[in-house]
Amino acid sequence: MRLFAGARETTPLDGTDAVLADLDGVVYAGHRALPHAVESLVRAADGRRLGYITNNASRTDETVAAQLRELGLPAQKDDVITSPQAAMRLLRDRVPAGSRILVVGGEGLVVEVEKAGFIVTRSADDDPAAVVQGFSPEVGWSQLAEAAYALALPEEEGGIPWIATNTDWTIPQARGVAPGNGTLVSAVHTAVGRLATVAGKPETPIFEEAVARFGAQRALFIGDRLDTDILGAARAGIASVLVLTGIDRPKHVLAAPPGSRPDFILADLRELHEPYPAAKVRGKDGAVTVGTATVRVAGADVQILSAGDRPIDLLRAGARAIWDSGSAIFGLRVPEALYADPFRVR
Repeated sequence: MRLFAGARETTPLDGTDAVLADLDGVVYAGHRALPHAVESLVRAADGRRLGYITNNASRTDETVAAQLRELGLPAQKDDVITSPQAAMRLLRDRVPAGSRILVVGGEGLVVEVEKAGFIVTRSADDDPAAVVQGFSPEVGWSQLAEAAYALALPEEEGGIPWIATNTDWTIPQARGVAPGNGTLVSAVHTAVGRLATVAGKPETPIFEEAVARFGAQRALFIGDRLDTDILGAARAGIASVLVLTGIDRPKHVLAAPPGSRPDFILADLRELHEPYPAAKVRGKDGAVTVGTATVRVAGADVQILSAGDRPIDLLRAGARAIWDSGSAIFGLRVPEALYADPFRVR
C-alpha cells in the first residue's frame, strides 16, 4: 500500500487530482462541523476537484450541498454523490421504467426515485415492482412493516427486488452515535429472511459514479469507517484515508482485516497537508518505526519499543507491525497504550 511504501515523505494529497470526502464523521457530526475539517478541505480543493460521497439517504444532494456551503465549503449539488443515486443505477437494471416503487426512507430517497422516472408508493397493497430502503430519522415500524409485506416472497420464487441504499450500522450525530440504516435493513431481514442488494459503500457503484462524474484519474477518498469507507475504496481501486474524527477508533485500526486497511491514517484533516512519515521496517526483528515511535511483534506479544512523541505515529507503527505479522488481533497481547484514544472529538 502506498501508505507504507518508499522512504520519501509526501503528503497524502500529492499526485491526486480529486479528493472525495465522506460526510458524517469526516466533515460534520449532525449539523456541527468537525474540528479542522472545513479549512483543510477548502485548502485541498486548490488545484483539484473536491467531491462528497455519502451513504446517508435522508437528504437530497441540493440539501447536502447547501449545508456544506453554510459551513464554508465549496459545494454544488453535482459535487454530492449519494447512495440513493447509486441505488437508482441498480434499480434501472432490475425493473421497467415508470414502475411503482415502495420507498422506505425520506426526502433524499423519494426525490431520486422520482427523478429516475419511477412512481413512489408507501404501501405494499399498491403492487410495487421493487422496494428501495434508505435511512431517515422518520422511518418507523409502519414503513418497515410495509417493506416486509412486499418482500414476503423470495426473489428466486418470483418476489420483487429489494435494494438498500446502504447498510451502515451506525450514524454519527451531534449528541453521539445513533442506529443507522443497517439496523433498519436488519429489522426487515429478520422479518422476511431475505438479504437486500446494497447500492452504497462498501459496494463500488457509488465510487464509480464519483470517479466518472469528476473525470478523476488519481482520486483520494477520505472516510471514518473501515467496513464501508475503506473497504469500498479498496474495492474500487481508490487510495484511502481513515480519519479518526468519526466512528472507527484505534482498536479497530489495529484489528483491520486485509482489504479494509487504509493507505493513510490521520488524527484530523490538517494532516492531509503534512508530510506523511514513511514506515521503516527493521530487518532483524521486523520492528516498525514511524517518526519516533517503534513497535514490534514478538511471538504473541506486541511490544512498544518507543512510544515516540506523537500518538498518531505510535498507532501507525503499531498497525503496520500487527498487519505485517499476519496474526489475528485476538491472538496477540496488545499493550493498552497502543489502543488508547486521544483522538476522539469531544
